[in-house]
Amino acid sequence: MSASRSIAGFTLLEMLVVLVIIGLIASLVGPRLFSRVDSSKVQIAETQTRLLRGAIETFRLEVGRIPTAEEGLAVLSTAPSDERAKARWRGPYLDEAVPNDPWGRPYKYSIPGRDGMPFAIYSLGADGQPGGEGNDADVGFLPPKS
Repeated sequence: MSASRSIAGFTLLEMLVVLVIIGLIASLVGPRLFSRVDSSKVQIAETQTRLLRGAIETFRLEVGRIPTAEEGLAVLSTAPSDERAKARWRGPYLDEAVPNDPWGRPYKYSIPGRDGMPFAIYSLGADGQPGGEGNDADVGFLPPKS
């Protein structure tokens, strides 16, 4: 038997070349993936505000009024303190607690809304500031312009 064996493996240079190629691909693909994550958060916020609007409309049909600004969205999960409204309340109107927006902040609720809507339910977007564009824009059923 011959004592010569060949040992198969990668050299350090080959490993470095592969890592550089992987890094280049990640730098090209990564920003596109992260921009999609941001746009999907906007879509989630739009869907959640529609869900909250539906719950508020159900509350209005049963109680006979929309939640006050002081009650806010909490009244969708817990009965109002007003005895007359409490007698008509058939909630909770959501399966779970009122969600935060996709950026981890509570949704805003105010009276009145824009364009004749009796209330506003919205998120301030990625930047958490009123106004903005793109992913920073306010999302939902907005309050009147000031």
